[in-house]
Amino acid sequence: MFTFGATNEPSKTYQRGTRCNKCYPIPMLNRFYNWLHGQWPAGKVEPLPIVGERGATNLSRVRVVGDLSGVPLLKFSSETGVQAIRAIVSEKDFHSEQASRIDDTYDVAIIGGGVSGLSAAMEAEKHNLKYVVFESHELLNTIKRFPAQKPIFTYPSEMTPSGGVQYSTKSDIKEALLEDIQQQLQDYDISINTSEISHLTQKGKEVHLHHQSQTNTPPTKALHCIVAIGRSGKYRTLNIPGEELPKVMPRLHDPQTYSGAKVAVIGGGDSAIESAISLSEAGADVTLCYRKASLSRPKPANQTLLKHFVTEGRLTLALSSTPIEITEDSLRYQTKGKEGTTSIANNFVFTMIGREAPLEFFRRSGIHIAGERTPKWWITAAFSVLFFTLLYLWKGYDSNLDSLGISFWTWPAQMPQWMAGLNDTFATKVSDRSTLLGTLAISMKSRSFYYTLGYCLLVTFFGLKRIQRRKTPYVTRQTLSLMTIQWLPLFLIPEIVLPYLGYQGVFTHGSWWDGLFEPYISSAQYTSQEWPDWGHPRAYWRAYGFILAWPLFVYNLFTDSPMWIWLSIGLIQTFVIIPQIVRRWGKGAYCGWICSCGALAETVGDTHRHKMPHGPLWNKLNLIGQIFLASAFGLFILRIISWIIPGTDTFEHLFQALFSYDKGTLSGYFSYGFIVDLVFAGILGVAFYTHLSGRVWCRFACPLAALMHIYARFGKFRIFSNKKKCISCNVCTSVCHQGIDIMSVANKGIPMQDPQCVRCSACVQQCPTGVLSFGRLGKDGDPVIDGIRTRQTE
Repeated sequence: MFTFGATNEPSKTYQRGTRCNKCYPIPMLNRFYNWLHGQWPAGKVEPLPIVGERGATNLSRVRVVGDLSGVPLLKFSSETGVQAIRAIVSEKDFHSEQASRIDDTYDVAIIGGGVSGLSAAMEAEKHNLKYVVFESHELLNTIKRFPAQKPIFTYPSEMTPSGGVQYSTKSDIKEALLEDIQQQLQDYDISINTSEISHLTQKGKEVHLHHQSQTNTPPTKALHCIVAIGRSGKYRTLNIPGEELPKVMPRLHDPQTYSGAKVAVIGGGDSAIESAISLSEAGADVTLCYRKASLSRPKPANQTLLKHFVTEGRLTLALSSTPIEITEDSLRYQTKGKEGTTSIANNFVFTMIGREAPLEFFRRSGIHIAGERTPKWWITAAFSVLFFTLLYLWKGYDSNLDSLGISFWTWPAQMPQWMAGLNDTFATKVSDRSTLLGTLAISMKSRSFYYTLGYCLLVTFFGLKRIQRRKTPYVTRQTLSLMTIQWLPLFLIPEIVLPYLGYQGVFTHGSWWDGLFEPYISSAQYTSQEWPDWGHPRAYWRAYGFILAWPLFVYNLFTDSPMWIWLSIGLIQTFVIIPQIVRRWGKGAYCGWICSCGALAETVGDTHRHKMPHGPLWNKLNLIGQIFLASAFGLFILRIISWIIPGTDTFEHLFQALFSYDKGTLSGYFSYGFIVDLVFAGILGVAFYTHLSGRVWCRFACPLAALMHIYARFGKFRIFSNKKKCISCNVCTSVCHQGIDIMSVANKGIPMQDPQCVRCSACVQQCPTGVLSFGRLGKDGDPVIDGIRTRQTE
């Protein structure tokens, strides 16, 4: 059964149509996966060039505008072309370079004669730039290829481009739009050069445009280049027998030509639906075939119109149908879940499955494409893993590496002597641990001090850049919260404040403080202040447990004997406080506002969020965290048994073998401490920040996140959507660094409740039409929208 959309929670029909019923061979595990993650869509993101602010790419003098910048809307296409020119002329060296360029070099070369390229040319005219426009076919070629009388959606209706091509409300069909644009172009002296550009090369302060199949034509030179070619690659193919027949066409020109004919339209996007509707209106007998169980991408207006035609019997809808063969007089397809095939008689077949983006052009030009694994990617990923392996082994006091005698490896231990050697005043204060400098000198002997300090500096530096980049009240407050928590309870308090108070006599030996920060020395040594040379006399590092809850931070609960204060704190955190937070605000209230892992992900990883892989295969890996969560529970039970039966060493030895990273022994490399805490949370989790987004650990492997996924299934947090505004551009999905297919629920008006969401707000902020908003289900089930503004207003 096909559902055209809903306004509240997902219908049972929708959930059944999207869940994976054969992901895991064990029925119970399969049901759990479907309940936790598998019932939601898992669409992939189309590979496109990586485009930053105002069309910027990894080539400093090349900008990409139009559809390829991420939003397939005419108004946005115009605006991107205008903004690219304005960005170029605002560069500090542009005017000096312009004054010194040679005669055969242009200020700007524009590739593409669509609305974005023409808007760029119109803006270049306003700035009196020397520019050239290249078009491989004809002016406005994409629009001209639209079917006759095709309706034009100039969303968002309230937006007016700041320059370039403008759009009248009267230009609501193809012919009127073309006439309107051509009328506007009469005020500009824009000449079009018919030539196909094969690729670009950036040489110094110039961009060279190489012409296709014109070996004797020298490259065109320009100071800057704007690529406005749109998604003008090859038409996608079905790869089935009969596709080469003359009756099979990838686009529709005039629907009236097919009046009375039997026509099959293959595809599930707006183009396919609009073609099917146009053909039906022209009197054709139309069957619309789509391989999936529901139509997730079309605009709500198109879905409503399609439902009307299907209800009236004017159009046949065949969902879950995969074409098998095309013959001279029929189309044969397989319906998912049914035996055999279905054959329908027809005269024509339209394969409206879109075009592939011209990725080869970008590859030849050296412009990075999202999600591609180039040799450089693999090499840099390997070096990143190697670097963080060494960093975490260094941080963890690996004795095997200490024995190498490398000065770099052991230098923190010499910090008090180095500080004391600066002058007599420093020497006096360093020798007295009750002074702030003396406390700091001891803290600086620890390698984790420098790791945590570097962590804080990275969060701060990239956090400030994130605030400057995003410019919304939500992001500002969220980032400041992460920075504050990282500096205070996760660095200054455990590394400096608590040790300093300890040396002031605040934490007396034998008091209840021992239940929080147990002493490493005897009562006599504590009284006589015989401090250990290797560090502080108490386990102040346990203060990290005030913020990092179990099972993310397991060490305060997995102690040799029960530390009742930490047991109480940890259990209340994990099983009382966090469930209430998640129920009201979602998992992201902790992951996105408190957690140190989230702090690095949302700051350092902010510009890499588009690198997170999407799709069903990657979603299955979400269960790694559930495996680690189950392991943490198992170890906790084993730890409790070892407490209850203290005279039996069997459980203690078993726990240590399964949990402790015993350096230098083979068994230690198969322990929870090594696999989860060191390899996944430390090395892999951080090493892939710039390769697979900053949320690799959070999404796939964090055991606390895995527990919060379960809590979130009973929560009220949702991302609500106004489906009337949704244009199915997929921007929301592409910027989700948790791999959630947000678009597939947003364009149906269904509240998004995937437990993976970390409330980063990127999808809400970057939605071009303002479809999404954070909120929760009220007592009556109606949406209650959050008050903090998540979108930027100019």
